[in-house]
Amino acid sequence: MKIIICGAGQVGWQIARHLAGERNDVTVIDNNPDLVRRATESLDVQGVTGFASHPDILDQAGARDADLIIAATHSDEVNMVTCQVAHSVFQVPRKIARLRSGAYLDAIYSDLYRTEHLPIDVVISPEREVALAALQRLSAPSTFDVETFLDGKVQLLGIDLEPDCPALNTPLRQLTELFSSLRAIVAGVRREGRLFAPEAGDQLFAGDQIYVFSHADDVARTLDIFGKPPQKQERVVIIGAGNVGLAVAQNLESRPDRIRAKLIERARPRAEFAADRLERTIVLNGDGLSAEILDEAAVSKADAVLAVTDDDKTNILASVRAKQAGARLAIALINDPTLVPLMGALDIDAYINPRSTTVSTILRHIRHGRVRDIYSVGDAEAEVMEAQVLSTSPMAGRMIRDIEFPEGALMGALRKGDRVLKPLADTRIDEGDIVLIFALSKDVPEVERLLQVSIDFF
Repeated sequence: MKIIICGAGQVGWQIARHLAGERNDVTVIDNNPDLVRRATESLDVQGVTGFASHPDILDQAGARDADLIIAATHSDEVNMVTCQVAHSVFQVPRKIARLRSGAYLDAIYSDLYRTEHLPIDVVISPEREVALAALQRLSAPSTFDVETFLDGKVQLLGIDLEPDCPALNTPLRQLTELFSSLRAIVAGVRREGRLFAPEAGDQLFAGDQIYVFSHADDVARTLDIFGKPPQKQERVVIIGAGNVGLAVAQNLESRPDRIRAKLIERARPRAEFAADRLERTIVLNGDGLSAEILDEAAVSKADAVLAVTDDDKTNILASVRAKQAGARLAIALINDPTLVPLMGALDIDAYINPRSTTVSTILRHIRHGRVRDIYSVGDAEAEVMEAQVLSTSPMAGRMIRDIEFPEGALMGALRKGDRVLKPLADTRIDEGDIVLIFALSKDVPEVERLLQVSIDFF
């Protein structure tokens, strides 16, 4: 398939890496020659330097016979015009655009604006996706990462293991025997900065970060076993009233459990804007780094503090101050992946990676067909794929013990009809089953071969 990616920044580069690895014909466009050079030198892609919305640049990138264009530059306007030109001039059949401005999104999704006048097949809003990710973090506050699969029946939980975790120094095989009725599987372990898929004889140690697939009904028990008893969220402080912070506050207001939320915003016009759109949330105009404003927001009594400004350093420092003031949980929005290793040392409980969230969403919309869902883990270190097994798949009709999974891949859950099962060695995989597989990035192509989905796009 021939794909053009407009924008070679963090999101565009990751999308290009995924799609080029699946042997697609990928061309990257960016007006920054250094970014184009980085993409062409490190990935199996072609590069064009120039403005993606210009017809001559799109023509040079091969738009005349392209199957898909992904407009992911930093400019909403460029992304929209790019899709318009791709449609009107080159008749590109499928167009995806990343849009940030709430004004555009409100217009596109309102009854006053018909999307057929704007030829974009899929609109991706990073802020809305990040807001959903933030709400998921709040729903499982003792985890550093959480994502839902199989129509809400299974959750992927990222858990930091503390020295008092009762599951330490025990082979995973023995844990399975001790908790035989627990529908949960440890799929990934990050130890000393290296992520790997564990084997049955591996043990867990204090300081490990683990990724666990758990049936939704067993999440509370799973967290308890790994030393993270469930925590109830009643008081939440949000720092930053941008699109993400405002969306989170509006969602919390709509919940029946009536969470008491406070929103801190430094810019007075934005604080007033947020206050006009919220009913029960208390909006404070001030600096989220100020000890006085944090005290006024009663951070010391907060069950969770969510720092979601547009500045990573502000989010990190505000989270540190909140924890020092007595907040039970701190979650920070972090764009720069090189800052993530600092989270543990600074006692920040969880982080949200907008790049990973946006990449996962775009891939999810591209890979329709038999791949139902996909999630990028960490700094694109691994992927979780939810896919339907085809009759031609090498997995179909075989027991899990007989399937030749690559070393870095592990099946975390399985759905047969309406039943969600914990996969065991003697579980038979049949045509039509939905499987959930954790795979290190280097092993994704081999997993796709097993699923026979690499060319099954929209």
